Amino acid sequence: MNDRPYSRRTFLKLSTAAAAGLSISAAPNHRDMPYRILGRTGESVSLLGLGGAHIAHHGNMEEKEAIALMHAAIDEGINFFDNAWGYSDGESERRMGKALRGHRDRVFLMTKDASRHPQRAIAHLEESLRRLQTDAIDLWQFHNIKQPNDPERIYEQGLLEAALKAKEEGKIRYIGFTGHTLPSLHVEMIERGFAWDATQMPINVFDPHYLSFVEQVLPVAVEKNIGVIAMKTLAGSPEAILETGVATAAECLRYAMSLPVATACSGMDSLEKLRQNIAAARSFTPLEAEEQLALLSRTQELGMRGTHESYKAHRP
Repeated sequence: MNDRPYSRRTFLKLSTAAAAGLSISAAPNHRDMPYRILGRTGESVSLLGLGGAHIAHHGNMEEKEAIALMHAAIDEGINFFDNAWGYSDGESERRMGKALRGHRDRVFLMTKDASRHPQRAIAHLEESLRRLQTDAIDLWQFHNIKQPNDPERIYEQGLLEAALKAKEEGKIRYIGFTGHTLPSLHVEMIERGFAWDATQMPINVFDPHYLSFVEQVLPVAVEKNIGVIAMKTLAGSPEAILETGVATAAECLRYAMSLPVATACSGMDSLEKLRQNIAAARSFTPLEAEEQLALLSRTQELGMRGTHESYKAHRP
């Protein structure tokens, strides 16, 4: 828990790191979409990523509409696609697989699985490969690290070994982990010593005020050259931030992109939202120090309660 406002010292440290990871030049056919390097992988990924949960029943789109949205995203230069084995009972992966027919080489594909048993995790990986209609997943992540013994189970009960074997077999290219409950578990996952390629965490204007991934995890990941994937830029649901009136959607996305993240994943369930976010990414300029501190000052009172980030551990 944070008992003080987001510090200027933290901002300056992260801003320096962000400056080191500024977008690289986009290819002409990417229509000026900014790109950044995903940590030690050296892979170039779009600053705006497409979240997989909203392309199936979690959102409001029919299959045809979802596939059209993914094709539009690819055409506009989004090359980072997020998914998970468990999203909508596999429908998100199935739809994405259909959308990627003929386009697989244009997308850096990530999926994840929350199994904590090696054989089950690999069975899910095989299923993800079939659903996504691909021979290899670019980034496979241990999903939803939230239990106190999750790091121990992953490190010591065969899960890492299973992932490394799958990598040797060419089924995955890079290995990462995700979570949004306790930043201390992210830190433990890193400090136990495996050279993670990527990690995914909530990054939004409420986070610095309560159980902060921005303050506790992001500097550690940057120091270790682990690619950071931002998620929950609206704190999990539009209502969490937008209905409070303390920040706009554009401010939330710009805040996340101003930090040393490789990509900011956004759940988009309409072409209108896709176009709005693409416009925000293309016109992106980093927040100045005073702008960021003013934004976080506005969000401090609500953010410190923790209740607007329902996915985090909460006070008794």
